[in-house]
Amino acid sequence: MWVSEIFTSIQGESTHAGRPCTFVRTSGCDQRCAWCDTAYAFHGGTEYTLDALHRAVAAAGVKLVEVTGGEPLLQADTPPFLAGLCDRGYEVLLETGGSLPIAGIDPRVKRIVDFKPPSSGMTDLIHWENIGHLKAGDEAKFVIANRADYEWSRDVAAAHALAGRVPVLFSPAFGLQDPATLAEWIIADGLAARLQLQVHKVIWSPSARGV
Repeated sequence: MWVSEIFTSIQGESTHAGRPCTFVRTSGCDQRCAWCDTAYAFHGGTEYTLDALHRAVAAAGVKLVEVTGGEPLLQADTPPFLAGLCDRGYEVLLETGGSLPIAGIDPRVKRIVDFKPPSSGMTDLIHWENIGHLKAGDEAKFVIANRADYEWSRDVAAAHALAGRVPVLFSPAFGLQDPATLAEWIIADGLAARLQLQVHKVIWSPSARGV
């Protein structure tokens, strides 16, 4: 697998925010979201065998592991790597941009699927069939940069009854959407959604890598 970076930090997002976590960030992405904060993972990286990746994760000594990107599902070895992590007793998270099918992923993996609102410029790439494959332990994420994104996300979550199936995360695009305003919208509409801040950008510099 081609990997941009491996590091251990505090989980900054999802319902697992605040927990120590080892991250495996793969290289390559099929999307170019307007507000992407990990464009450095689009290209390059280091090639690892699966055995070498497992050794690197084991050396960190943390039982929560997230495979993220880039887009992890672009690489054919990602599903067997995820399954191997589960076999080794890790609690495994997969963060995916939602453009590729999640149906074949080991059911022990907790999948965080990012549904791209209009400001991303990537809405047309959403693989909508993924909604039907969401299960207990999975999460649906929406990065929101403006009111139009909020309304789109609210309507998509309602149309597919997401809140009754998985946690729904509304994340303000850093530096673009005021979190307090987003909180007011969620409260006014009585949404069963979780306002998600990027905790790592609060603890460390927003531009810091490896955190």
